[in-house]
Amino acid sequence: MSDSAGGGESGGVAGAGQDAEADNEPPQQAPPLPESDGLEVVVVEETSEDGAPPSAKRLRMSEEEQEPKPIKVLGETPAQEDAHPPAQETLQYVEEDQEGEGVPVSGGGKEECHQNGDAGHDAPFKEGETKPEEEHNGNRSADSPSEGQQLGLDFTQNPQMLTGSWTEYSSLPENYLKGCKWAPDGSCILTNSADNVLRVYNLPPEIYSYNWDLLPEMSPVLRMAEGDTIYDYCWYPKMNSLDPDTCFIASSSRDNPVHLWDAFYGEVRASFRPYNHLDELTAAHSLCFSPDGTQLYCGFDKAVRVFYTERPGRDCEERPTVVKKQGQSGIISCFGFSPCQSVYACGSYSRCAGLYSCQDGTLLALLPTRHHGGLTHLLFSPDGNYLYTGGRKDPEILCWDLREPGKVVFSLKRNVATNQRIYFDLDLSGRYLLSGDTEGVVSVWDTQTAAPDGNEELLQPQLRFQAHWDCTNGISIHPFMPLLATSSGQRQFPWPGDSEGDSASDAEGGEAVMSAQENRQDNTLSVWWAGPLSPAAEGNPEKSTEVAEA
Repeated sequence: MSDSAGGGESGGVAGAGQDAEADNEPPQQAPPLPESDGLEVVVVEETSEDGAPPSAKRLRMSEEEQEPKPIKVLGETPAQEDAHPPAQETLQYVEEDQEGEGVPVSGGGKEECHQNGDAGHDAPFKEGETKPEEEHNGNRSADSPSEGQQLGLDFTQNPQMLTGSWTEYSSLPENYLKGCKWAPDGSCILTNSADNVLRVYNLPPEIYSYNWDLLPEMSPVLRMAEGDTIYDYCWYPKMNSLDPDTCFIASSSRDNPVHLWDAFYGEVRASFRPYNHLDELTAAHSLCFSPDGTQLYCGFDKAVRVFYTERPGRDCEERPTVVKKQGQSGIISCFGFSPCQSVYACGSYSRCAGLYSCQDGTLLALLPTRHHGGLTHLLFSPDGNYLYTGGRKDPEILCWDLREPGKVVFSLKRNVATNQRIYFDLDLSGRYLLSGDTEGVVSVWDTQTAAPDGNEELLQPQLRFQAHWDCTNGISIHPFMPLLATSSGQRQFPWPGDSEGDSASDAEGGEAVMSAQENRQDNTLSVWWAGPLSPAAEGNPEKSTEVAEA
């Protein structure tokens, strides 16, 4: 969709670089892509043999396949030669007896996952699985000249800001952003902001041709207004802009049901209505689709409810997280699904994370309470061996080794002095983890530099740069291009003297405080280039970034 769609009444998701359909006309129905069978999705040459446009993403079979390598599953003894000492933390394993009461057991789930058996993050993948390192790892991309357009992330230098959106958020006071997420096919960006509007931005086609001097400010092609504060939102994981039936977004807001929004027309496609024990409509605090997209998991106070995507309404499966006063208490605030086991993780505002079976919601393990604030975001590593967790007003992101649950491999320091959800993201190889902080600085950690013995340590960032002058609350890595999206802003609490209009007569200290307060207001969506610079880009005097002092 072109940016001329403006208000987005008929705009929506379209493959980047494709021409927009005319207003009030249905989008062109493109033939579905062939089944991938777990094969890797990469960008091929601009013009394919069948004459497809450059923006169409094609599937390409991975040329190398290696033998599977088993790993230890939850609760088993480490297979390595005492590489990881026993965890010092207390770990709770539970399973239900015949009466349904939770009892401790010595081992966790017995499902095997034949991926990445080594302590590192770069072990071979099993046959038929994606191998993101081969195409997305920044170190290996330079050694693959056959992949003409496949560029890896390069954090030896500061990312370069390409474009963004700021005018869109200046019409209302304190209209700060609350995160940004790339679409699964990489064609567009979804944002959430304080005005309770979800916006979709198409990726400018000039980015593909390195014509960065011609990049205008981005304008949303679609706006979807919720009725109240948006708690959470997410893309349908099988979203493909060539198939409009897969283009939809789930969102949850206060005092409203869960909505499925059509990402082509901005209309509500379906609703899921959760009710409490008083038969009153209640709002989900967190959302996440299952990896196959057939189920929608919703987080509530001491409970998870599972809706089936193809069956809207109020019918759902309820999975309490506390059974007979044992389990994970608090509001379930975030979800994550393991890429190689039938396991999902729940984070809660009670400062802990739990691992559950996807089949019936059985609690497999409770990770020790190490965070200082309630969890707001968590991610599995691509190999499924590690879980990253972060909380509000908590200066640490913790990396847990799920082959030895309860063991923290390393921690990452960031400045989080707010209750706001501060996202972090991993690239597809699992090597780079990126996170913003409340000072607007983005930190990049190379997880492969962690000590191989697995002893807990503080991992230092490889790169830090000033992305915004206000809180960088959202960060998202493009699925296959070296692009970053960041969002900024937070609720501002003015100084008492600001409303009196006497700051000009104050002492120098008062003026300095006022100017610093004004400079911190930065409600912006930004797109960054984090790959190797082409000759055209090197000569581009585009806005440069500054390295933040450690």
